[in-house]
Amino acid sequence: MTLVQLRHLISLAHTGSFSKSAQALHLTQPALSRSVRALEDELGMPLFDRIGRRNELTAFGREVLERARLLVSEAEALRDRGRQMREGEGGTVRIGLGSGPGALLMTPFLLHMAKHHPAVRTEIARGSTDLLAQALRERSLDALVVDARALKPAPDLALTHVYELRGAFLCRRGHPLTRLRKGVSFDAVQRYPIASTPLSDEVARGLVETYGPQAHPANCVTLQCEELPSIADVVRQSDTVLLAVHESAPDLVELRMEPPMHGTARFGLVTLRQRTEAPALAILRRLMEAQMGGQRPVKKRA
Repeated sequence: MTLVQLRHLISLAHTGSFSKSAQALHLTQPALSRSVRALEDELGMPLFDRIGRRNELTAFGREVLERARLLVSEAEALRDRGRQMREGEGGTVRIGLGSGPGALLMTPFLLHMAKHHPAVRTEIARGSTDLLAQALRERSLDALVVDARALKPAPDLALTHVYELRGAFLCRRGHPLTRLRKGVSFDAVQRYPIASTPLSDEVARGLVETYGPQAHPANCVTLQCEELPSIADVVRQSDTVLLAVHESAPDLVELRMEPPMHGTARFGLVTLRQRTEAPALAILRRLMEAQMGGQRPVKKRA
């Protein structure tokens, strides 16, 4: 039996007339008769008694009608739910954010969902890239936005929508280093506490190539924390220097380093391969484009 047949049954029970129901359903009368007859054959009992020109439900037909109405109602509710989720009007989206992407995306994403998609339940998880990837594999998260360089390549993970953002040394306005007329050397920066989130090996290698072994994060970083907004607050209230992408704390001042710093961060969207995505991920992609679209996009890779 099909939902179409059940809808035919409901219509015929309402009108009592094959011709009226056929007209309402935009069917020919023979087509409607075949549909009802096929349903009766499958159920093994008649659903209607043909009394003159009117068709009346049998006792069994009344029982079937009651259940048919429930089934059709549930099917329509499921269809409406699917439409709501496609259009961002319902459902749940669970996103894991690494430290750098979290500083850029968390507040804008939550604010956008609250304003434009209040019926969607939005859950944000924070943590290291490895822990977030494990949660994704365990199906407790729908997607991640993390530093692509910190993500261990794996055949079950798909990395897309990668953006490259330039790293910088940042400090508060009025910091002593901002008064230097010439470029700022790394030796000068080292006179102050240096803060950062955990950095990838590639970023560490770039720092060493530019400024020497003393610039390796293991040697120079004195304040390390997964929560970038927290260490940015420390930088705003002290002489600490922050090593991060400028977009993560745009109110801070970027130091003019000599030689210039060429390190970058790569933030990308991570999902599980061969899994149907949560509909609300389209919203996150648009937000990533809005927040990072002015940066250099990196060719999509697996």
